[in-house]
Amino acid sequence: MIKSMILLISNLLHILLTLYVYMIIARAVISWLNPDPTHPAVRFLHRITEPLLAPVRKLLPPIVGLDLSPVLIIMAIYLIDRILVSTLRSFAYLN
Repeated sequence: MIKSMILLISNLLHILLTLYVYMIIARAVISWLNPDPTHPAVRFLHRITEPLLAPVRKLLPPIVGLDLSPVLIIMAIYLIDRILVSTLRSFAYLN
């Protein structure tokens, strides 16, 4: 019972982190296209990704006009995914 619950949580966490990475990538791609800022999809992506991107952008200003904050956030998410999800899965299989 506990093993299946931990595996469920680790799988759900992995899916959520992956979806967030896709949202960050979508926002970066859309920003190259000069989107309509009032479009609901653009507003949603901005609202969901800006809380993480803004603080990183303050620490790492654009370099030669390139905003590298999405790259840094994606790398951090992959690191968290690897460490946290694999730790949860290992813990589940130990029990």
